[in-house]
Amino acid sequence: STMIFEAIVENIAVKTKVLSQINTNNLNSPWFFSNTSAIPIHELDENAGLGGRILGFHFYNPPAVQKLVELISAKTTQSELLDFAGSYAKNLRKTMVPANDFAGFIGNGHFMRDFLYAKGEIERLQAEVSFAEAVYMINKVSQDFLLRPMGIFQLCDYVGLDVCQLILRVMNPYFSGENLHSPLLDELIAQGVRGGQFPDGSQKDGFFKYEKNRPSAIYDPKQKGYLSLADLQSRCDDSLGPLPKVFQPWKAVIALAAKDTFLQSYFGELQALNTLGAQLAKAYGLRSREIGLQLLSQGVAEKENDVNAVLTTGFYHAYGPINNYFSEVSK
Repeated sequence: STMIFEAIVENIAVKTKVLSQINTNNLNSPWFFSNTSAIPIHELDENAGLGGRILGFHFYNPPAVQKLVELISAKTTQSELLDFAGSYAKNLRKTMVPANDFAGFIGNGHFMRDFLYAKGEIERLQAEVSFAEAVYMINKVSQDFLLRPMGIFQLCDYVGLDVCQLILRVMNPYFSGENLHSPLLDELIAQGVRGGQFPDGSQKDGFFKYEKNRPSAIYDPKQKGYLSLADLQSRCDDSLGPLPKVFQPWKAVIALAAKDTFLQSYFGELQALNTLGAQLAKAYGLRSREIGLQLLSQGVAEKENDVNAVLTTGFYHAYGPINNYFSEVSK
């Protein structure tokens, strides 16, 4: 074969070994398309001795449905390969977004920092509420108040806690000014809580226990078991306070013909609220924006539109993180 697609575990040693073996045994000098979501392409190129015949071609799951491909090239990537990859993505009818060769790229660069912020928020909330209550509240804020398809901890469950842990391990050494590590993930995984998907696509238990793919309980690492949502949901909802009156769920929002007008109205009303839920949402939205801008300042992304395109196309957010909805939250 002259085209090799690689989609194995996010481990640089394992990937390097496999790519090197293929390269040694393939006399066609093949082009390599890595589906890595975090490992810098130049590391794979140098370690496997591929001579610039590799780039990142990161499909989002499930590839047959997701339209986004994050295209990552190293400085050594052959120009012919890069040109072909762009045409190939177009022929696959994918939306191609370029990202520069920094660990985590755009998608996981935002997602992992977004998760770590949420993890910090549940730690802060535990001064007043239990761990399970804090998880529920931040998950609800990130889903309902911020109009996302699922809450941040459900998203971690969907991806897999062990996968998130691997991504953070890959990213952490490359960003010396940040602590991209979660002891909470380590603790949960050590207790056998991993999330992810069954072969039929149904959700495995993670932060949440699932019944018919809907959250029914939250894991408490101290008790080493799940606590029913029924025992805490109404109390947490009361503490958060009501959603803005114009609220519509994410699925309805993305179908709106006048979505931008709705978003301006919704977040304008959210800004005026002073409930706990609104305060958490405004701070969360601002942090998401800061992460997006950080990806630009670090050189991970070239344009604001690229950051926003990855989050709206790959993560199905109703709006990109770099926006003006939360720009005055810190005042």
